[in-house]
Parts: sequence; C-alpha cells; structure tokens
Amino acid sequence: MPEEPTQARRFGKARTARSSSLLEDYVELIADLLASQGEARATDVAKRFGVTHPTAIKSINRLKREGLVTARPYRGIFLTHTGQAMADRVRARHRLMVELLLAVGVAPEAAETDAEGMEHHASEATLEAFARFLGRRD
Repeated sequence: MPEEPTQARRFGKARTARSSSLLEDYVELIADLLASQGEARATDVAKRFGVTHPTAIKSINRLKREGLVTARPYRGIFLTHTGQAMADRVRARHRLMVELLLAVGVAPEAAETDAEGMEHHASEATLEAFARFLGRRD
C-alpha cells in the first residue's frame, strides 16, 4: 500500500479528472455539433447525451461560468477560444486512445466506447508514451 500522501495525491487527481470530464465531454460535443450542423442547441446536446433538457441547461450554465461557452437566447451555444482549445485537446486525446486500443486488438466499437472514459484520466506523460509507442511525432 502506498504512503498516505502518495495515495491522497492519486485519489485527488482522479477526483479532479472526474470533475473536469463532464466539462470536456460537453465542449467536445458542442464543437462536433457546430462543425457538423453549424449550430449547437441545448436540445441537441440533451438528446446526444441522453439527459433531460434541464440537466443539459445546468451543465451549459456551468460551462458559461467556466468561460468555455457563450449562449444567446434563440441563437444556440458557441465555444469561446478557451472552450475550442479544450475541445481540440480532448478530441486529440480521444483519437490517441482509440488508436492505441485498436493497435492492441480492441474492436473498433469497444475502442470508441472505452476511449470516452480513458481520455480524461491519462496524464500527459502517459499520453506521450502512448504516442511514442504508436510511432507518432505529435
């Protein structure tokens, strides 16, 4: 068993990752909706996440407080520069995770599903090691 400070640091990192993973998933989805449909609406976000409209609104309001999105009545949701940068980082991590899982023989659908959770918890050092393993020069 690790020493208390080490274990506390590890659990603290996991809690932080869980807290930010929802924000990251939302900005990634909003970026995808903007790219594919030209707009992102709370209704679409709720449907894509399989949550109620009020739940989506609550999360979108948190994104606004965090400075990741802006929303205008009857005009949808827009990413700020910070939100777009986050979406780009999350998408890159996701693609790397999928690529790694495929490389070790995971089926494509399982790789996509599993990457959804893993992308939020891997450290930069781990991501760099995965990229080296895959022969990337990112």
